[in-house]
This record gives sequence, C-alpha cells and structure tokens, in this order.
Amino acid sequence: MRRFRRALQLIKYYVVSGVLLFSSLTAALPGLAQKLPVPDSVKQPLPEKFIFGAYAQGAIIINHTRPVSHLVASHPTGFELNVQRQTTGAAPWHSWYKYPKVGLALVYYDYHNPILGQSYAASVYLSKAIRRTARHDLSFRLGTGLAYFPQHYDLYTNRKNTFVSSALNATLQMRLEYDVALSQHLGLLMGLGLNHYSNGGSAKPNFGINLPTLLLGLNYYQQRSVPVPTAMAPDPADVGHNFFNVSASLGYKQRTGGDPKHYPVSSVTLAVGRRVNRKSNLLVGIEGFDDRSLAAVLRDTARSQDHLPDVKKASAFVGHELLFGRLAMVTHLGFYVYNPYKSNPFYYERIGLKYQLTNLLFIDIDLKAHRATADVIELKLGVKL
Repeated sequence: MRRFRRALQLIKYYVVSGVLLFSSLTAALPGLAQKLPVPDSVKQPLPEKFIFGAYAQGAIIINHTRPVSHLVASHPTGFELNVQRQTTGAAPWHSWYKYPKVGLALVYYDYHNPILGQSYAASVYLSKAIRRTARHDLSFRLGTGLAYFPQHYDLYTNRKNTFVSSALNATLQMRLEYDVALSQHLGLLMGLGLNHYSNGGSAKPNFGINLPTLLLGLNYYQQRSVPVPTAMAPDPADVGHNFFNVSASLGYKQRTGGDPKHYPVSSVTLAVGRRVNRKSNLLVGIEGFDDRSLAAVLRDTARSQDHLPDVKKASAFVGHELLFGRLAMVTHLGFYVYNPYKSNPFYYERIGLKYQLTNLLFIDIDLKAHRATADVIELKLGVKL
C-alpha cells in the first residue's frame, strides 16, 4: 500500500509537469505563438507542410558513475515515429530563426537487460536548419518530454536498477540530423544523437541514463521545398526595455531509495531583466530556498538535536532566456551567499522552459542541479512587471 501511494503521488506530480511542459512547447506552434506586426513582404505565410518520419535506432549506455557499472554491457535498440511541421512565418520568431521545424516524437527502446526492461517516451522538439537546400537538410534538433519505464528501481523487487527509480521520468534529446532527398516526397535520414532520462531527483537513486544513439530511417514530405523569407520581421517593441520578475516555486524530492517519503522544496525569486535583442533576455536576481529533506538528514545524522544549522539557503544568480514568442528556454548559474548547512557545492545550475501566459503571468518548469547532478524539478508561477 505504501508503494502504491508513492506511485500515485509520482504519477500526479509528473502528469501535471508533463501537461504544463507539453502546453508550453506546443504553444510555440504558429497558431498559438505571440503575434507582432510584420512587414507586407512576410505577411503571407508559407504553405503549411508536414513531415512524417520512421527511424531505427541503436545505442550504447554511458558508464558515467560506478554505481551503474553493472548495467552498461547491453546495447539498446529501438525505433521512433514522429511528425514535424514546417513553420510558416505566421509568427515573427519563425523568420528570426530561419524557419525551424517543430515536431512530436514517440520513441521506444529495448535495453536487452531484464533489470532495465523497456522505455516508452513522447517528446516535443524544435529542429533548426544548419544548412538546407532543395535536396539536402543538415539540422540540429532539441526536444524534451516524458518517458515511462515499467522496470524501475524498487527496494524489494528491483534494487539493482540504479539508473531509473520511478516509472515516469523526464527525457531530453539532442540530435544532429542529415536528410537527403530520394524522391520528391521521400527522404533518407541519418542521425547522431544523445537521449537522457531522469526524474530530476524526485526519487532516489537517480543516476539517470544517457544513450548516445545512431539512427537511420525515412521521412515522407507532403511538400519538399526550402522556405526563403523575403524580409526579416521587425524587432519587438520591448527590445532595450527592463522588467522585473517575482516568482515562487515548489518541488518534491526523496533523500534516499530507502526513505519513501517525498519532501517539499520551495523557493522565492526576485529578478531584474532586460531584453537585449529579438532572441534574448538577460537577468540577474536573488533567491531563497527551503529544502525540507535537508532538515530530515540533519535530524538523522546529528549527534545532538540542539543548535542544528539552518537548512535555508539564499543565492544570487545570472541568467539567460532564449525566446520563441511567448516560450523561452531558461538557463541560470547561481551562487549561494547564505548557506549554513553546506550540503552541496557553492553554486548551482538551472535549465528549464518558461511560458508567458499573459503580459503579467508566467509559468516555469525548471531542473535545478549541482555540478550537473539533478537536485529537484521546480514548478514555478510568477509575474512580470
């Protein structure tokens, strides 16, 4: 019963995260993207075009830490089905990024190891052309989504699976792709990618699994043509303007695999930012953190319960937001200035997705990490002033 309640809690947490994440990313599609005035030369969008793909994949597992060394001998294989949509110029950022493609992918892996089993993932992504002609397309793809692992870590039944400790996990994908036309509608795709699966520290152990991948497959094009903008959409009106962000976040994490309890992790952030160009915001700010799992660790390990150090932390950070209409990719680097209980390095990293719901309100889904080790997934709500 205890494991059942824990599974329900994790499912609820990740389903909410996934809905918010999927909503944010799909909002970047032309019909929902932020609208700005564009010159007459680009007011007529390009015809809508869809691309359907099917790829076979072969991978290896990176042995990135000693506790996973017993799981890296197998060579996972899998396949992917996806659909992409060529951006059309209906939103200004399409031309700023030279008409990227956005897509949805379904990915299956068989790890050929009964401890790891299989995984099933769904992700949304953006594919930006590096070089594109009528016959050749070299592009870089970046995506994120959710993955399901039936054979995850369990203290009693599968304690050897130190890679994956929860059924639902986040997935990140990076890929270099080359597509060459075989006919008017058919393309041969070859790719080199990296897939990462992790639950962000919400359950332990959480070493995460990294899969360098080779893939080969076919793309079917409704219409294969190269979008050529006749003019660049103008800069948005807020370039060069300052703004303030005030936000609060909440996440949950486990201490260890032997402690089934999930502890809340909350934060408050104050930041000042400036839109420096059509694609970027720069930010500086301060944050306060309250991680209740640290208090539990202290209670269990301290010789005396008197005069325990404060587990709250405060920091200063610098950050960048890469903008796609109302959607932004967030990266932060922070440094603790108040840290009585030194449970981690003096700095942290954050990567996430932010969506501006209105001119005032925004939501954010972030992964906070210490030295590239996941600490917590944060769900954030804030206002932009």
